[in-house]
Amino acid sequence: MNGTTVKSAIVAALFALVAGPALAVDTLKIAYIDPLSGAFGNVGDAGLKHFRYAAELINADGGAGGLTVEIVPFDNKTNPKESLVQLQKAIDQGIRIIAQGNGSSVANALTDAVNKHNKRNPGEEVIFLNYAAVDPALTNDKCNFWHFRFDANVDMKMAGMTDWLAEQPDIKSVYILGQDYSFGKAVSAAAQSMITEKRPDIEIVGNELHPIGKVKDFTPYVQKIMGAGADAVITGNWGTDMTLLIKAAADAGHEVPYLTYYGGGLGTPTAMGAAGVDKVKQITEFHENIETTPEQIAKMDAFEAKHPDVDYYYQRVFTTMGMLDKAADEVGGGDVVAIAMALEGMTFETPYGTVEMRADDHQLIQPLFISTFTDDVTRDVEGTGFGFKTDVEIPAAATATPTTCKMRRPS
Repeated sequence: MNGTTVKSAIVAALFALVAGPALAVDTLKIAYIDPLSGAFGNVGDAGLKHFRYAAELINADGGAGGLTVEIVPFDNKTNPKESLVQLQKAIDQGIRIIAQGNGSSVANALTDAVNKHNKRNPGEEVIFLNYAAVDPALTNDKCNFWHFRFDANVDMKMAGMTDWLAEQPDIKSVYILGQDYSFGKAVSAAAQSMITEKRPDIEIVGNELHPIGKVKDFTPYVQKIMGAGADAVITGNWGTDMTLLIKAAADAGHEVPYLTYYGGGLGTPTAMGAAGVDKVKQITEFHENIETTPEQIAKMDAFEAKHPDVDYYYQRVFTTMGMLDKAADEVGGGDVVAIAMALEGMTFETPYGTVEMRADDHQLIQPLFISTFTDDVTRDVEGTGFGFKTDVEIPAAATATPTTCKMRRPS
């Protein structure tokens, strides 16, 4: 190799080193940091399918701000420490938008890390799109400019659930069961506080937390609930913890309402079958039997035709991606600081009503629906012949709860 060739090779190597993992200018990459293995791997995989389908729709319509959207998966195994490792890998690859939802403990770790990274690395900011982690602290005391939540938080959902509960005179005792981490603790605290305020005559006959993702058989818990004489059960369980709890309740013939956040989550409808009919309720931003447009029905059909193993469940993923697309279009590209500014205060039309990203705390304000598992539906879930039917629609404005957030914005 002659001197000129050596010099050229050195220059090329130095350029590659400096350029590092820089993204192609025509691509907007989003790091999807969620479980793809372990106890909640099926939940993370379902979310990934939704994100990728949403990206396909955006790309078919010209991209986000003219950029092709790509979803890059990172398996965090629902572990906060592993999530930070995956976050750094994403940042090292030049990715400046992350999405996560499964596990508020993970979201708390990520929002802290993103905030610190952005303070230390001006010009290389990262934004965090939270589509499912609902610990109220994330948009209260721990709020920061770089975090945006697209699901209603624990308190917003519990407010709707306990409004319904307050109008049920036959329910005089409640058992609260949840997962032993920040989300489960938030559900427990909100349930106790709101029940006491709205129906002080209701006795809380049990309030218990269990290890997350560790319980293989919930029969002992169900027997304890039955022994306490509870007229209803409140649970924030999700993933396999939800599936196994409802299976144990169904096997035991426990005939009381189960008031849930994730009764329609992956695997749960199959686990409960006919035993869950008229018993399992959920409060969500979506289920497949809400009245909507022919275009939305066609979209759900197309998604399920492409992914026959997964129902169309995460409408909020499409809301997340739709708002990101709108923001990128408004700013004309992928500048994440400009995108964050555009997301703040944004209103967006979904097939189920207008939503708003509240500027005060970056909490999405959206309609919520209380629904019951039934056989009287047009669209079933998981091929069971059963699905969810709306009992109560809560307008978006009525879901808004106060925030303690003191937002600090970049200067």
